[in-house]
Amino acid sequence: RLCPAGAPPDPPSAPANPAAPPPRALGPPPLGPVGTAPRAEGRPSAACPKQECSVPADTVLVPLRAALDACRATVQKQVCNDIGRRLTVLEDAWAQGKLSAPVRKRMNLLVEELQQQHWDAADEIHRSLMVDHVNEVSQWMVGVKRLIAETRDLPTGETDGSTDTETVTETEPGQGE
Repeated sequence: RLCPAGAPPDPPSAPANPAAPPPRALGPPPLGPVGTAPRAEGRPSAACPKQECSVPADTVLVPLRAALDACRATVQKQVCNDIGRRLTVLEDAWAQGKLSAPVRKRMNLLVEELQQQHWDAADEIHRSLMVDHVNEVSQWMVGVKRLIAETRDLPTGETDGSTDTETVTETEPGQGE
């Protein structure tokens, strides 16, 4: 039957098509932070080649420790020791499997940028890790940030080993750790 003008339709709360089920195709909401690259992080095996997702710790830690060693000639001993301690925390977390694949992958990218002296790119990766994975990286990322800054400040081309010996001798007569 037709409804008189101004009368509500039968019944007022019925859906437009009562035979249609409610939409369920979306599935449960995604876990984790929403934002930058959920598709790459959601399925590591499908999103990235195996060598990138299962990054060995040494691929990241060896270059970071080498950068720290390069800084020892010009950076205060206390600062270097703090960076070294934080790199040890990173190493321990990595060894204990406490770092997710996205964090390991981004740390690998950060180290690549650091080695190529792309300071701004390395700094940007550091910032994105702090935003997206703060709980995972907060204990050691401060050391990586400081290492980026100190490596950036190193004299370029001048530290080929000849000037390091004099500076290290002045600041660390024992030179053994």
